Amino acid sequence: MQIEEIIAKINSFLSEEFEVDIDTITPDAVLKDTLGLDSLDYIDLVVVIETNFAFKVQPEDFTGIVTFQDFYNYVAAKVQPKELV
Repeated sequence: MQIEEIIAKINSFLSEEFEVDIDTITPDAVLKDTLGLDSLDYIDLVVVIETNFAFKVQPEDFTGIVTFQDFYNYVAAKVQPKELV
C-alpha cells in the first residue's frame, strides 16, 4: 500500500467516523483539535485503525502523534513492513 493510499483511506474513515469535513484534514492540522477528540474518542480511533489496517495499536504510540502527518507516518510505518513479509 502506497502512502497516498494510506492517507486517502485514513482521511476517508476519519471524516466519516468523526463527522468532520474531509477538507479540514490536512497534514499540518492538529489531530486532536481537528477531530475534537476526547479520551473516549481515542478509543474509537484505535478501534477504527485496528479494523482498517489490521495491526494492534499501543496507547503509548499516541504520545508522539500531534498532526495528521505524524498519524500518517505512524500508520505507514506499521502497515508497510507487513507487506514486505
